[in-house]
Amino acid sequence: MDTARAVMQSRLTLLFYAVLTTASIAAGESQARYLSPAALAVSPDAKTVYVACSTAGEVLAVDVPSRGVRQRYTVPGFPSGLVVAPDAKQLLVTCAAARSSLRLLDTRTGECQRSIPLGHTAMSPVFSRDASTVYVCYRFENCVGVIDLSSGKEMGRVPVVREPVAAALSKDGRHLFVANHLQNAAADGDIAASSVTVIDCLAARVIKQIMLPNGSTAVNDVCISPDGKHAVVTHIVARFQIPAAQLERGWMNTNAKTIIDVERMEILDTVLLDDVDHGAATPWGMAWTRNGEKLVVAHAGTHELSLIDFPALLRKIRERRGQLASPGSADPALEPVNDLAFLGESRRRVSLPIADRGPRAVAVAGSVAVSANYFSDSLTLVDLNLPRGRAETIRLGPAAEMDEVRRGEFYFHDAGICFQGWQSCATCHPGEGRTDGLNWDLLNDGIGNPKNTKSLLLSHRTPPAMSMGVRETAETAVRAGIRNILMTVQPESIARSIDAYLKSLRPQPSPRLADGKLSAAAVRGERAFRKANCSACHPKESLFTDLQSYDVGTRSGQDRQSEQFDTPSLVEVWRTAPYLHDGSAATIREVLTTRNQRDEHGVTSTLSEQEMADLCEYVLSL
Repeated sequence: MDTARAVMQSRLTLLFYAVLTTASIAAGESQARYLSPAALAVSPDAKTVYVACSTAGEVLAVDVPSRGVRQRYTVPGFPSGLVVAPDAKQLLVTCAAARSSLRLLDTRTGECQRSIPLGHTAMSPVFSRDASTVYVCYRFENCVGVIDLSSGKEMGRVPVVREPVAAALSKDGRHLFVANHLQNAAADGDIAASSVTVIDCLAARVIKQIMLPNGSTAVNDVCISPDGKHAVVTHIVARFQIPAAQLERGWMNTNAKTIIDVERMEILDTVLLDDVDHGAATPWGMAWTRNGEKLVVAHAGTHELSLIDFPALLRKIRERRGQLASPGSADPALEPVNDLAFLGESRRRVSLPIADRGPRAVAVAGSVAVSANYFSDSLTLVDLNLPRGRAETIRLGPAAEMDEVRRGEFYFHDAGICFQGWQSCATCHPGEGRTDGLNWDLLNDGIGNPKNTKSLLLSHRTPPAMSMGVRETAETAVRAGIRNILMTVQPESIARSIDAYLKSLRPQPSPRLADGKLSAAAVRGERAFRKANCSACHPKESLFTDLQSYDVGTRSGQDRQSEQFDTPSLVEVWRTAPYLHDGSAATIREVLTTRNQRDEHGVTSTLSEQEMADLCEYVLSL
């Protein structure tokens, strides 16, 4: 059965490309133009769905009754999130960039009525209860901006944990629940998990961090039920404590949603979205029906939707908690999350049509679930009233044949090339090939020596690959990853496409730059960088790495005495914590101090306190 499923997935993927290629040739297109729909908002009357096309600089207004695109609005940068004003007259769009903006569009004309400057990579705008204020996640500044709409000014920022990507307001308007994409601690301990930050909106301060179950990472969305009682978070649960020797039954990664009791601000339960022999990779966006009877979850990796009977699920959770409430039993919210059959009949998995790939955002318009399909520039509409949920496709623009880079991006995020669909390359390298912040015991270098996930940015230009350089090139590592981590054999063309995608990645500017330039402290830090001889192994002229391996005094008890470690590039190091091959340093300062007591990677012991602070500022600005 497993072999048959893998063959079928491969055939469906090939059919997907055949559909796109035929459509593009018929349209006479010679240049690919991708829309990449990634966020949705629904008008109050549920007749219009607004679509943020993240790589096209467009927002589309789609008429639900006629199933057609009614209007196209042009916006700058990368539209990353949107919300409709309660009176339906304005559409607020976050346009992500190093210096983002919030565009207030007239929904009738598309005219931009105001542009408000925002922080680095703004996303997920949320209205306050009285609609006078908008809360916006600044992903790479690790905070939430508070925007006063009457003045058009940012009134303050509330620090959160790491990479806030989604937020939801409690029904009473008092608390904002913020989803942190990654964990923010050293990775060499027994516990590593992302969290949900709760902000008191009146006081504009954090009042609680809700730690998700151990191994939780790649958090993508948070939403609150219409009755206001529950918040739900989508994420991955990584089994990073054990060698990654197989994938059966979610051995390496499972896909989950965590349900939070809003009043208590505590986890009620975490429920796996996979089946026993069929993963549900990359849970992303969510949406509720207006009555709260159904929760819809998009699975970006397996190209499907989960339609969940939420009241039925709550009954099962209460029964489970009752069974575990005997004397001496553990809190079920803290127990290992292992039950792959728990959802049972309370959930129905709906596969999208073959031409609709990569559902990320999802919304509900009346009785219809709508998914935004990133890789196929389309929407899928599923009628929630029909037992089998009839699916319709709305094309948002002319179909365009994928070039090699776009194909590679698709395969990188596609669980169809993984055994049983448990994960994709992006599972451990979310955020465009970066890092999940965890240690993994992979089979590349034997068993029993976990290593921290490395960012794949610049990997093809900075060989060798892996912490110990066990792969001579990134090309070799890509092919080994397909065999040893996705556990399948794929055509060489897929690996070549993934290579092309990874080579196309470009660094994001550091949030510590001042107008794109080094701050005064970072300029001083560059001098300290040379003084400490950091430039010997991290030369500025060669992407801050000399491509050599060294014993720099960071071996742990799990490493072999003969091991040396590849010198990493420092480009975009601000984004890739924790640090060192074993993830034992949570911050760059720890790399240079507590993990460098013998000056074996930089002569830092002679630096003054000010020089050390400046050095950290410089490195984090690269």
